[in-house]
Amino acid sequence: MSRMGDVLAGFHAAWEFESDSVLIRYERGIRTPKLFQALGERRVPLEAISGVTLTPGKRGTVVLRAEVRPGADPLLEAAAGQLKEGCDPYRLVLPAERDTLAEYYADELRAQLKGDGEAAERYLVAAPEAPRQFKAYDAKASFDGKTVHFRWFWTGASSAKWKAGDQSFPVGELSGVEWRSPEVFEGHLRLLRRDAAAATQVDQDPGAVVFGLGYGPVHESLPFAAAVLAAVRGRGAAAAVSASAPRRDPADIAERIRHLGELHQAGLVTDEEYSVKKAELLAEL
Repeated sequence: MSRMGDVLAGFHAAWEFESDSVLIRYERGIRTPKLFQALGERRVPLEAISGVTLTPGKRGTVVLRAEVRPGADPLLEAAAGQLKEGCDPYRLVLPAERDTLAEYYADELRAQLKGDGEAAERYLVAAPEAPRQFKAYDAKASFDGKTVHFRWFWTGASSAKWKAGDQSFPVGELSGVEWRSPEVFEGHLRLLRRDAAAATQVDQDPGAVVFGLGYGPVHESLPFAAAVLAAVRGRGAAAAVSASAPRRDPADIAERIRHLGELHQAGLVTDEEYSVKKAELLAEL
């Protein structure tokens, strides 16, 4: 491979090539996505990479991207395809005049890859470390590496959650995590429990916290979800990750559509967001 310790620096990140891995260091500049700043750096073993692409980017740039095997990175598993392109931790954006150099490193990386894209049997990229915490709309969520704690805010928690009291969930009781990006309607973090009954709405489920404007931002809640997911998998649990909401009864769907309509009329939801979310809700019938 290329000389050990070679560094390819782009916008927001630099890749350092080592004999058995790529060390990605993210910048802490004001224009760097907050998720990258929160991650700091990540070591990606070559066995976690299934491919490398180099494509033209926007405004005179090229994009070098590592394709990661399914199941190799708990952060991507938790994100379940919901990350915006600019927050993809495996994209390195470079000035277009460096495309020849980028192509050289892409070829060097490809020559070292042995994986064929098959799902990894275990996480190969380290999860963000605990302890972690963030503020959701209805609770403060914290994780010490062994137990997830939800402490409800009386200003945001539903009466059902308030009545249930603050919650603690040992990792051994969990089967996975469901993370729904705060950048979409109904963002939330739900803990999937081994012996739980059918999931209720997130605002009624004491095993879930609700996001909202300024609450549960991606750079805080996603690393949190990934850390919990890795701890669950580390205990030999089969991690179940899903971004889809459970089916609800028709009366609840109708109420949600009515509420969505009010947000739309108030100008808080765009025409496109209204159409997309209404279609999603109707699909749950």
